[in-house]
Amino acid sequence: MPIVVDIDVMLAKRKLSVGALAERIGITPANLAVLKNGRAKAVRFTTLEALCEALECQPADLLRWEPGDGSRETAISRPAASGEIR
Repeated sequence: MPIVVDIDVMLAKRKLSVGALAERIGITPANLAVLKNGRAKAVRFTTLEALCEALECQPADLLRWEPGDGSRETAISRPAASGEIR
């Protein structure tokens, strides 16, 4: 996946555990682990905001894009279907 999650890096920098961060932002440690390990399909802006506030960082400190292998077609590279709004 081209989006890389660096929550573990910020946890280490802030000397926080997953459990402590989960408690601070109001989600379960299991859900935070899903996000931290890059298995989440989406993240709410409210969760991202809470993470940034708790870790005193910017969204770019937690998420970054790396080029993929090109095997997956993206919405940007494919033509819009009839009636599809972009």
